[in-house]
Amino acid sequence: MPKRVVFTADALKEPFGQAMYDRISALGLPIDIAQNNRITGLRGADERETYRLAKNTLAVVNAPAGAFKFQPIPPSADWQMNLAEGCPAHCQYCYLAGSLSGPPVVKAFANLPKLLAHTATYEGTYPPNRTWQNSADRTAGNRPTTFEVSCYTDVLGIEHLTGSLAECIRYFGTREQSQLRFVTKYGQVDSLIDLPHHGQTRARVSLNADSIARRIEGGTASVEARLQAIRQLALPRAQGGGGYPIGLVIAPIMPIPDWQQHYTALLDRMQELLTWPAHYGPIDMNVEFISHRFTPGSKDVLLQWYPNTSLDMDEATRAEKRNKFGGTKYVYRPDDMRAMKAFFYTEWQKRFPNAPILYWT
Repeated sequence: MPKRVVFTADALKEPFGQAMYDRISALGLPIDIAQNNRITGLRGADERETYRLAKNTLAVVNAPAGAFKFQPIPPSADWQMNLAEGCPAHCQYCYLAGSLSGPPVVKAFANLPKLLAHTATYEGTYPPNRTWQNSADRTAGNRPTTFEVSCYTDVLGIEHLTGSLAECIRYFGTREQSQLRFVTKYGQVDSLIDLPHHGQTRARVSLNADSIARRIEGGTASVEARLQAIRQLALPRAQGGGGYPIGLVIAPIMPIPDWQQHYTALLDRMQELLTWPAHYGPIDMNVEFISHRFTPGSKDVLLQWYPNTSLDMDEATRAEKRNKFGGTKYVYRPDDMRAMKAFFYTEWQKRFPNAPILYWT
């Protein structure tokens, strides 16, 4: 629950913004209205205080014009469509550090229905590096266009305040040529179970070895709670579940001491919860493997936010990787990457031979 909620005046002019206002009011949270559409009071005496003030604030605003120009987001999906920016969690490796400008306030978009309607103009369009199952799909454009809504926030972490994820799921349930993808580190999925998704939303959960999650993923659900939630979403409707296609995102993978043992325990628990009797029907599931990486800019921000972090960000033990824009990120060295990739591919395929591995990065 945020300690401060601010609506801009323009956000309240949107019907969905008014619905969010009613939803938040019903929770008993105090609400301020920013008549000039500017969110103030987020800067503290230093970065640590600014972080605290911003993380305790929910701002409901209208997405700017630039948000309607969707960006490619491979390998996760075709296009990025944000329902909010800023995350309520406290992960000490936060990938948003250095990616979003200004204090890390959560900004939920009141004009979400307009963003959703705009996705129709992207249906049937794909980024240049789009992956295809086969050449026939490439020629015919047969695969649905996918939209990722979790790039800049944890959509489930704010769902009780906004209702935005349910709005997206209902919308994409009406679209045959596009699909929604989201990922979360939270577990409160009861409100999603009965939504008419019609198989057009892939619900994904971000997981890690329990020792890593407990140490550096502050303010999130436990790994066990996340696993129980994704099981509930995946179970067929006849068994009381949501019947969603699901995905597992194991990230950020780290070669901590005895890492094989820790990740084996995670994979074993996944197998226990996500394997069920044949009469339930097949599970529609895939997995993404993401190793830990950081940039010089994100490291600087993270060390200001979490000065006592135990997260390993020693450039001397990493390899440099440059992107097409000339930026630098630090990834694990090739030998370490090969060892981890081989382990995860072998162990995954042993447990889930029918669940595709989407990528390793």
